[in-house]
Amino acid sequence: MIPFIVGCALFMQMLDATVVATALPAMALSLDTSVVHMNVAITSYLLAVAVFVPISGWAADRYGARRVFIAAILLFTLSSIACAASQSIAQLVVARVVQGLAGAMMVPVGRVILLRKIPKTELLKAMAFLSLPALLGPLIGPPLGGFLVTYASWHWIFLINIPVGVLGIGLVIYYIRDDFPVTAPRLDWVGFILSGVSLATLVSSFEAVGHQSLSLPQLLIMVAVGLTCGALYIWHARRIEHPIIDLSLLRVPTFAIATLGGNLCRFAVGASPFLLAILLQVGFGLTPFSAGMITFTSAAGAMVMKFVATPIIRRYGFKRVLVTNAVLTAAFIMLCGLFRADTPLWIMIAILVIGGFFRSLQFTAVNTLTYADLGSADMARASSFAAMAQQLGISLGVACAAVTMNLSMQWRGASELALADIVWGFIVIGLITAASAISFSRLPATAGNNLHKTKSVGRV
Repeated sequence: MIPFIVGCALFMQMLDATVVATALPAMALSLDTSVVHMNVAITSYLLAVAVFVPISGWAADRYGARRVFIAAILLFTLSSIACAASQSIAQLVVARVVQGLAGAMMVPVGRVILLRKIPKTELLKAMAFLSLPALLGPLIGPPLGGFLVTYASWHWIFLINIPVGVLGIGLVIYYIRDDFPVTAPRLDWVGFILSGVSLATLVSSFEAVGHQSLSLPQLLIMVAVGLTCGALYIWHARRIEHPIIDLSLLRVPTFAIATLGGNLCRFAVGASPFLLAILLQVGFGLTPFSAGMITFTSAAGAMVMKFVATPIIRRYGFKRVLVTNAVLTAAFIMLCGLFRADTPLWIMIAILVIGGFFRSLQFTAVNTLTYADLGSADMARASSFAAMAQQLGISLGVACAAVTMNLSMQWRGASELALADIVWGFIVIGLITAASAISFSRLPATAGNNLHKTKSVGRV
């Protein structure tokens, strides 16, 4: 039940992400802003997760993983209600930041519970099974969100988290034993502040490039602050025993390569729903429900892959799968840029299904390989590090898509979004995804082979 319960937390996150992307045009109209600028509703949440997730490992040790997991689900549910009650873009951003704080505690701590209890020989199977409930979020999210926005209002896309949160808390209380806090080191407050300021300023300044919301001096100051805090954190982390983000984990080749390559792939996770929602609703004039019914087919392809990912990886090995599949995933992302209003529906669905199929295989392999060569004592720190990096990659993906479209509009000298601007978004995200193959090519041919050993050998 543990992979399923942790999957419920992932389900809440993924459902929230996909319904928000589907509802962006309607939310922009309601909150009196442009649809491209509404990317802040996604990036504020993802950036908050990236900033706060390094605390999750420490909190799990200090207060007990089960207790933190329950509190995080509760806070996520309450902040969802606050999102629904927002009357302005500023209120929505604040509520999304609080929701990001809850998400930062929820999924990584749930993953810590799983990693501590699952033998490495069963890790690939557990990761594949863990993703099944999470994949229901993207599967159900677009059509459900589109239905609610079309026939009710966008506020309901956040209220649907309430029953899921109540169910999740009930399952945790019933099935997961109460764990006891362990002696945890003092929280690295200096490292937390330095890393948080660095991430927040760098991502915000990157978004400001496309939106032109800051003057050049202001932009340069933000970049300088971000780079300085990042450099100070690296200096600080090398001089204390328990840094908030343990950079020494990057000395493990499989962890370092999977983190870098996986994050380049995750640009597509954030950008694809964002670009598809704009393409189908703004570009083609479809209703949110119709757009959601088309978008959800990508998750259907991902669901099918989960049943065959394990034998494929075991047959061909992690390196070959990751390198080849990165290029295939990128190709199907860029093919979405060829969609037109008169493109036959079956062609769009086929591209989305096959693209989701390959993308799911990529993340199953990456998520497993990340922990392949780490000991049980490293799991909490590694889970926090990986989750922070993942959310940062997704956040940068959304920001990159928005910046690309804005720069394309500026280059054309236009104030209104056009189809060509959205096409450039798909092309840039596809090229970034393809670049991950360079990182994966550095893997040894035997990477991850220790995960295929028999149970008895693995436990010895």
